[in-house]
Amino acid sequence: MTASVDTGLLVAAVRAGMAAIVERGPGPAGVDYKDDASPVTEADRAAEHAITALIEAACSVPILAEERFSAGEIPAVGRAFLLVDPLDGTKSYIAGKPDYTVNVALIEDGMPVFGCVGVPATGELYCGGRDRSATVERDGVLLTLRGRRPGPRLDVVASRDHLSDATRHYIAGLDLGQRRSVGSSLKFCLLAEGGADIYPCLGRTMQWDTAAGDAVLRAAGGLTARLDGSPLRYGRTGRPDEDIFANPHFIAVADPQVLARPGVILRTGS
Repeated sequence: MTASVDTGLLVAAVRAGMAAIVERGPGPAGVDYKDDASPVTEADRAAEHAITALIEAACSVPILAEERFSAGEIPAVGRAFLLVDPLDGTKSYIAGKPDYTVNVALIEDGMPVFGCVGVPATGELYCGGRDRSATVERDGVLLTLRGRRPGPRLDVVASRDHLSDATRHYIAGLDLGQRRSVGSSLKFCLLAEGGADIYPCLGRTMQWDTAAGDAVLRAAGGLTARLDGSPLRYGRTGRPDEDIFANPHFIAVADPQVLARPGVILRTGS
């Protein structure tokens, strides 16, 4: 039971973040660059402020938010904490493409037990978790989501702006059907909707990039796994020479049975 925070509050926080982004509109205005050369905009900061202010006024669960983290604000987290990515897919936002999202996830005991993904460009809102079915609110209609059973070949969704050579090599080794390139956490939502079978990521991501979409996917019957097949977990990594709150490489699937197919799981992978 997700008793540590009201999930309705988290949905409201995502809506507040979406509103802050829509108010500014997409485009290249107000772009800065962080130490890792990734872009950050006024909309990133405004959305994060809107989200965190709303949550902190109502509950005391620690919040790990991307822009605060970049500024060196790293809270102590216990068994329950929140992950916030106020604008995932900033490159899409700057380019005027619609596939950028607002993400809030609740983590309990290392697992994503609730997540909400908002799409400012369309108004869509994806939610789901351990105690809540995966849904999407679209044009005022609430639809229940369920991932699909795969066919003989796997339809792949992958990153458009951050596709690593290792991921390309991995995809080339699959019995491939269709392939789509999508930005942000919408890749998880596409799996949850039955629009693809697998999303491999053998590149650098942070936990706030994935947690909300991962929660929606799991609620739809899917799974995000490490390359050895174990479920992806969240929290401080404690691994040498690795960013705190960085993800290992992972594979997200609409149907966990996909993990049993030859070549999908890399037992020696990181």
